[in-house]
Amino acid sequence: MFSSEIKSVHFVGICGTAMASAAAAMQEKGFAVTGSDQNVYPPMSTFLAERKVEVMNGYAERNLASKPDLVVIGNAISRGNPEAEFVLDHKLRYCSLPELLKEFFIRGKRSLVVAGTHGKTTTTSLLTWVFEHNGLNPSYLIGGIPNNLHQGARFTDSGWFIIEGDEYDTAFFDKRSKFIHYLPEVAILNNLEFDHADIFENLDAIKKTFSHFIRLVPRNGLLLGNGDDPNLAPLLDVTHCPVQRFGLSENSKVRAFNIRYGPTATEFEIPSFKFHLNLVGELNVRNALAVIACAKHCGLKNHQIQSALDTFKGIKRRMEVRGIAGGVTVVDDFGHHPTAIRETLRALRIKYPREKIWAVFEPRSNTTRRNVFQTELAGAFADADAVVVAEVARLEQIAADERLNPEKLMQDLKASGKNAAYLPDVDAIVAHVARNLLGGDIVCIFSNGGFGGIHGKLLERLNRR
Repeated sequence: MFSSEIKSVHFVGICGTAMASAAAAMQEKGFAVTGSDQNVYPPMSTFLAERKVEVMNGYAERNLASKPDLVVIGNAISRGNPEAEFVLDHKLRYCSLPELLKEFFIRGKRSLVVAGTHGKTTTTSLLTWVFEHNGLNPSYLIGGIPNNLHQGARFTDSGWFIIEGDEYDTAFFDKRSKFIHYLPEVAILNNLEFDHADIFENLDAIKKTFSHFIRLVPRNGLLLGNGDDPNLAPLLDVTHCPVQRFGLSENSKVRAFNIRYGPTATEFEIPSFKFHLNLVGELNVRNALAVIACAKHCGLKNHQIQSALDTFKGIKRRMEVRGIAGGVTVVDDFGHHPTAIRETLRALRIKYPREKIWAVFEPRSNTTRRNVFQTELAGAFADADAVVVAEVARLEQIAADERLNPEKLMQDLKASGKNAAYLPDVDAIVAHVARNLLGGDIVCIFSNGGFGGIHGKLLERLNRR
């Protein structure tokens, strides 16, 4: 697809984690690399500067005056962007980041792709660590920062490529899911639920894109699916490649039993081995089962996998303790889908069985700002003692009949006996929570964004009490 004539590559939207990592790797391969972004700031600006990748601040046609041989257009770029328009006007060769990864980094390697609505980052990080710990030096691309690896992406010359497979669309010119480009030898499907209401009409649309992904697994590959997920069940009924189910139910080939949930760790058995995991809750048992099944398929032994599990340090923004002040523990979590919130709170309840747990939630994603999960959202906070919801951002951009109704959410939470509040901004939330917190309480802050630096502000306020 890409000719050997390509010598220069320009990245439009270079400061995304994956884009920056790929740009640096292309430069290491000997290409002349430039990039542009309207948000040039650390840590990615520092990362690129250290690797001497030239970055232009802001988007402008002049950034492409040299007519690079290939332009990589980021997922966040839309029509109207001056560089995207210049590329189309001048018929320059262009591609998406997933296409670039496929042709320059994944092709010819053994690609292990982790997909699903929840648990992708944890599962991909854990799988990567199992390979890294056992000396296999994999290339990887993860949508978070694993504490063991200190970066979300790396490209090596080993035969392994481990990648988080996102079902979100690829680019403004390619509305297929990103994972369609990743040449899976092993495809892991953790679960399947409705999400991304801005691009998928309904659950069937998501099932359809997952079924397209499944079609790509070769006959000498492996499809690994969560055997406990009813939405996945019909999709796993294929004959073109081997299929293995993992889970807690009888119909799973890789099945966990004798599970013991503890406040800091979990133990479970599979028919041949007892595993110990330094992660909490049922969701992480399934994540670990997917990793075990995949690693064993790739030739690793149970004791090699356990040795990696022993040293796994988790991921930033996944039940990450950000600090303790005035006896209050502040936890950061990326959860923004009702299932993710519910499972995280369930795990926190195991970790902190007697403490009062506060859930502070920012409805920021394109799905949770809508009313598709109006009812489910109230139920997601079952294991919290008190709930604070931040004002829904940019609500006026959504049609009135599609918006999340915060008043109704508050009514439902209070009806279930929760102390609940809907507050306009970070300062109001910090003031409210700090006023009512007692030593020993746990505050879990749920957001898929920065949430106005609330973690630091709350810890600072607690330290001043």
